[in-house]
Amino acid sequence: MSQENRDAPLWVRNATKTFRQGERAIDALKDVDLTVEHGSFVAVMGASGSGKSTLLHLMAGLTRPTAGEVFVDGQDLATLSDRKLTEFRREHIGLVFQSFNLVPALSAADNILLPLYAAGIKQPKSSSLAALADRLGIGDRLTHRPDALSGGQQQRVAIARALASDPAIVLADEPTGSLDSVTGQSICKLLRELCDQQQRTIIVVTHEPSVAIWSDRVVILKDGQIVQSLQTDEYPDAQALAAHYQEVLGAGEPVLTT
Repeated sequence: MSQENRDAPLWVRNATKTFRQGERAIDALKDVDLTVEHGSFVAVMGASGSGKSTLLHLMAGLTRPTAGEVFVDGQDLATLSDRKLTEFRREHIGLVFQSFNLVPALSAADNILLPLYAAGIKQPKSSSLAALADRLGIGDRLTHRPDALSGGQQQRVAIARALASDPAIVLADEPTGSLDSVTGQSICKLLRELCDQQQRTIIVVTHEPSVAIWSDRVVILKDGQIVQSLQTDEYPDAQALAAHYQEVLGAGEPVLTT
């Protein structure tokens, strides 16, 4: 591995993930190579079943590759035990999902602080929590439980939870999938700001060009393989990106542009 790759926040080499269904072996990913540079915003696109969520799970250490290597902040994830991997992920990676996964009985503040409680930090700094919540636009919602929050507010709480341990890397799997288009775009803007203003490395899995256009680079997966990597500044808007994405996918796959 070159020094350049060793310094990259995320580096995947020859990654294959095979699942078994009875006697059948199904390759969700096939020999995937991907390097994500520090402070960049990368969108991973693909149709349903293309392997994009599997790739994110490999990068997050939520599942292990059948073959190949995954390095995060210079750490080979394969060398870590399950316990050490959990600790490493808690410190280095923030995870955001389509479903908010908030604990209904807890306030927004306690939901945000869950990763710190899990790490044994009993009394996190209230000033740090307030600053984080204010930055994400939920400073006046910290005492509210999830059922008293809008979908956009719940996703912002989920993003705040992902940032609570101050990770350098944020991995988001369809973070706008449960939101209306206006709220979804506000979440995209927030992720863009986290990248630009705080130099966090952002990787978003999505099938929507309107989300991907906020990134610096788009990686397109098809049938478990990366078929194209492109720079978003080559496209004037989401519609232009959607047209190209449709060409790559081929006919028959609907593309959302809102």
